[in-house]
This record gives sequence, C-alpha cells and structure tokens, in this order.
Amino acid sequence: MPDLRTEISEIVTGVAMLGFRDLDHVLAARPHVVTNVDDEHFGRLRAARDAGQHASLFDTAWDNGVVFARSAEGLRGRPVWRLEWKGGHKPPGYEQIPADLRVDHVYLVSCKYGSSILHNVAPSHLFDRRLAERRRGGSVPDWYADVAPEAYQELYGACREGVDVTEDGAVVELPELVSALAPSHRDHLKVSLRGRSWPNGVEQVYRDFSHAVALRSVERWKAALPDGLSREEMLWRLLRLQAAPYFVLGAAADGSPLRYRVDTPWDFRARFRVRSFDAWPDAVGQPLVRWRADVHDREADTVRAVDGRVEIRWSHGRFSGAPEAKVHLDTHPHEVTGYVPLS
Repeated sequence: MPDLRTEISEIVTGVAMLGFRDLDHVLAARPHVVTNVDDEHFGRLRAARDAGQHASLFDTAWDNGVVFARSAEGLRGRPVWRLEWKGGHKPPGYEQIPADLRVDHVYLVSCKYGSSILHNVAPSHLFDRRLAERRRGGSVPDWYADVAPEAYQELYGACREGVDVTEDGAVVELPELVSALAPSHRDHLKVSLRGRSWPNGVEQVYRDFSHAVALRSVERWKAALPDGLSREEMLWRLLRLQAAPYFVLGAAADGSPLRYRVDTPWDFRARFRVRSFDAWPDAVGQPLVRWRADVHDREADTVRAVDGRVEIRWSHGRFSGAPEAKVHLDTHPHEVTGYVPLS
C-alpha cells in the first residue's frame, strides 16, 4: 500500500482537477469518480489534514492539480469525466511512462515530489543496454566484479581484515575471494560495515575502487554509444521521452512546484539537435558518473546543456544486494530540452 506522503502527492493532485472550491470541500464530499480511491483513503487524508501533517505537500499538490486543470497545455478548464489513480497497482510488464494518474483515458500524469531520480536500474541495463526495454527473467550480474574485479577484490580483502569476525559468540569464516561470498557472509558484512565510515585503512582503498568502477562504467557506456544517433537516443531514454506525451506535476527538493509536459522524440527533433553527449568519472565518495548533453535549440538559436549524474551503489548495504544505478537529473526540469513548463 502506498505510504501517506504518496497518497497526498498523488490523490490530492488528482482531485484538485475536479473543480471543487478547495481541498476541504473535496475531503468532505469524498467524490467517488476517482478509480481506486475510497473512503479509507479520504479518511487518512482528512486525518492527516486535521493533524497538520505535511501541510506544504497538501498545498503544493492541490495547486499543481488546479494549474493543470486550467493550463492551456493541460485540461484548459474542461471538466474531468474520469480520473484514475494507479495506487498500489503493479504493472504486468515494463511500463515506459511513469504515470500515477490518468485523466479521461488520455492525459497521463506522473507525480514527482522531492526527487531528482530519473531511473533506478541495474548498471548493465544503463551502460550496456542503453535503457532499452528490460528483459524478463535472468540473473543480474555483479557489476563491480564485471568491470573492476581487481579493485573489488582489494576492497573486500581490506574489509575482511577490518571487520569483526564473530557474531553472537561464533566465529564467522569469511572466504578469501569476494566471488565466494554466500548470502550469510554478505549479511554479516552488511551489519559490520554499516555506517558512513569505513574501517581503518579502508577509506583510500574504497576511493581507488570507486574511481575504477566509475572509469570502467564510462568506458562501457561510451562503447555502447558509437554514433550520433545512439547518443541522441540515449538522451531521449535518460529523459524518459516516449511515443506519447505525458505530464509531470510535483515539487523540487526545495519545495518549489514542478509542472511540465514531457514531449515525444518527434517533438524533440522538430526543435532540437543533440550536438554532443559525454560522460566522465567523478572521484567523490561512491562510484559516480557524470553526464552532459549539449543541445542546439533552433527556435532560440542557442545551445542548452542538460546535466545529470549516475550513482552506482549496493542496493541493500555494503557487499549486500546487486549494485544499482541511480540516474539523477541535475538541470532544473523547467530548463530541460524536451520538457515544456505549463503556463
């Protein structure tokens, strides 16, 4: 079940499109024209509202829905006949458009509050497969062992010497090779290495490991992008441009509202030309890859930059879970080519 913040950000954004005078009138009326929203949901929203919880989120979500309902790029003041909330629905397959709401079977809306993350995927899916449609089934490779096996083994060896080898009075026999770690070993390392700092003597080893992973990831990524067409397509996929336009309503990390339409590759090409796409390793903390696209805006006859970063990290703690790649957008969305702010 979605948590309270998710319900506020998505349901309130949706019901604000229905034409009610204010949110309190909606919560009192409890309109059942919204698919998957029932009295239980309205009750939680009412209780949170009365308790003063997440007041700014309530206000921003309501304002976003109202602006979308009135915007020339949105509903243009037309009444909503059908509003569908995805809620806890799990898609049967891989969905390309991250929609949380659907209005009148046509308008797809993604509610994105306080997050700059565009994708959270396996590193191989990003760097090797360029975010092509995901394959179903199959195991996910250990990206660290794949791209930087020597640095990975050196990091593990340094940690193996520095962690507590006992657990509940019993000795934990950690293997010499990182490739031989069993789930129980990984669980022990996850607990022993919890926290922001590393054991004595490991910090520099980790920095070397991070740089090696980032450098090899960049090399793999560039090898998968041999020409201008593949680099242009990579930018489309990073920005989640799809065959149909959709809308993003939400807030930036500082709480300022985000309201924009995500155009299609067809729309993008009609106005923009990708001049370059580059990526490079950044030696800060965890393995980090920065990326940038320089795009010529024909309409304004200017070059606009789109910047982002990829954080490569363990999914469930150090040495625990397969590595994941979190793709962040660093340019403000209202300044991104292919994203059209709502008036």
